[in-house]
Amino acid sequence: MAKTLELLFENAEGKTVRYALNDPVEPVNEANVNAAMDDIVKQNALSSSGGDLIKKKSARIVERNVTEIELS
Repeated sequence: MAKTLELLFENAEGKTVRYALNDPVEPVNEANVNAAMDDIVKQNALSSSGGDLIKKKSARIVERNVTEIELS
């Protein structure tokens, strides 16, 4: 099972921008995630094609199951 921590922000165009971090440390510390996202917005640390990130929207852990299918 692959897990990612997704950080979702709103950019200057009002669109949602998603950044995904693979294999997050668990359990996730919500206070640390909030503080990191605040810092990203304040310091303009990341950019998007729709302009600066202006506010945080949400954060979530996404789990993905992959089952390989054998081909002959």
